[in-house]
Amino acid sequence: MFVVPSPIYPAFVLLGGLTFYSLVLNPWIGGLILNTVLAGIAILAPKKLLTPAGLLHAWALGVLIWATLGWQGYSVILFYFLVGSTVTRIGMAEKEAAGIAEKRSGARGPENVWGSALTAALCALGIWILNPSGTESAIQGITLLTLGYVASLSTKLSDTTASEVGKAYGKRTFLITTLKPVPRGTEGAVSLEGTLAGIIASVAIALLAWVVGLTTPLGILICAVAAFVATNAESVIGATIQEKIGWLTNEVVNIINTMIGAIAAIVIMSLISLGLS
Repeated sequence: MFVVPSPIYPAFVLLGGLTFYSLVLNPWIGGLILNTVLAGIAILAPKKLLTPAGLLHAWALGVLIWATLGWQGYSVILFYFLVGSTVTRIGMAEKEAAGIAEKRSGARGPENVWGSALTAALCALGIWILNPSGTESAIQGITLLTLGYVASLSTKLSDTTASEVGKAYGKRTFLITTLKPVPRGTEGAVSLEGTLAGIIASVAIALLAWVVGLTTPLGILICAVAAFVATNAESVIGATIQEKIGWLTNEVVNIINTMIGAIAAIVIMSLISLGLS
């Protein structure tokens, strides 16, 4: 069983005449300071990973994650954002020429922020609500929600990596429902190259979560399995009903995708726990 560790804050660091330690004793204040600084850096950076509106929403998300999960949870979602933004730019020129690149050259807007991280944010809020009680049932709930948090981000990074690597380097792409060859970038298309890259990405972010104390080696395996299931479920949605339902945008599908990943991980862990009890 694993539980969210209490955030560890550095001491004796001065910031504007006040100790940084005294400011971040309240994690909400710490989140505000940290994310405001990072937002300022992002504004000055020559390459924009976020649109102005996307930056504002990412700032709010960052404050929430730092305040609820501390630096451990923050490091995992930051890893997702940085790696996800990087793989989106793989083969950008070729993907733009083929008309299959992400819009705005991969810069994330508010819809992308919450499409990717709404499930993670809900898990984080649930952990924050349960954390003060300290009862056995609350600890069990925190354990499962923490796994759901990691699994949702493993799922999204797996999906993003599989899609972008597949569009850039997929030699043969197939529609997941029929296994018939289709052009790269087709909704519901999968490739061997993309699938393998997605698995590696899901393991990498879950491994980071283990390093910072949010999960266990078993949790890494569960997150990888859940991400694989959810990513393929997302491909099935794309191949079958997405174009037939007007409100089923890519961002909504992303929310569904990450929820499937989180729920799958929680169910797997619950079944394992029942089997061991």
